[in-house]
Amino acid sequence: MAKFLIADDHPLYREALISALQPLFKNVDIIQSDCLDSTLKALQQHADFDLILLDLNMPGCDNFYGLIRVTQDFPQVPVAVISASDSVEVVSKVMSLGAKGFIPKATTTQTIANALKQIMLGNNWLPEGMQSRIEHLAPIIDVARLVGELTPKQFQVLKLLQNGLLNKQIAYDLNITEATVKAHISGVFRKLNVNTRTQAVLLLNKLDIAEQ
Repeated sequence: MAKFLIADDHPLYREALISALQPLFKNVDIIQSDCLDSTLKALQQHADFDLILLDLNMPGCDNFYGLIRVTQDFPQVPVAVISASDSVEVVSKVMSLGAKGFIPKATTTQTIANALKQIMLGNNWLPEGMQSRIEHLAPIIDVARLVGELTPKQFQVLKLLQNGLLNKQIAYDLNITEATVKAHISGVFRKLNVNTRTQAVLLLNKLDIAEQ
C-alpha cells in the first residue's frame, strides 16, 4: 500500500488531488497537513510515508524553510514539490535543496500520477524540457544547511528581521518579551555564523522567493 502526505494549505486543492489520485493508486493511504507544524508532526507520527507532496507557500514554509526542514529532518522520505510557480530559478533551488521532483499545480492528474510513480522508484521528475534549463545552485545548499539548524521560532524572528522590524516590534508580533527576542537573535547569529542583522538578512535573501 502506498502512503502519501499531501502538505498544502488549500483544502479544496487537497481534496481535488486526493479524489484524482485515489483511482490511480491501489490501496493508497493519504494523510493531509496544512502548515509546516502539522506537516512535521505528521512525519513524526508516521514513519512509513512513501512520498510527500509539499506546497512551497504553506504557513511556515517561507524562503524554502519548509522544504529545508523536511529534507534535512526526514531525508528518507522523497519530496515532490507542488507549486503554482514554475520559474527556472525556483525549480533550480527546489532541486538543489533536495526535492526529488517539481510538479506545477497546472499539471494533469495522469501526469502527476506518473511523476509520483517515477519518484517512488528512486528517480527525479521534472516537467518536460525543464531539466536542460535548471542550474545546480551549490551556494544555496550551504545556506540551506545553516538555515535548517534554526528552530521555527528563530526562523520567525529572522523573517521579521528581514522585514525590518525592531526588537520591540518583533516581541509584540510574536507575543514574547524583548529579552526572549534578543536570545533568539543571538541564537540566529550563532547558527548562521554571522555577527550582524544585516549579514543574517543577506544570507536569508539568497533563499528568497518573494519576487517569483
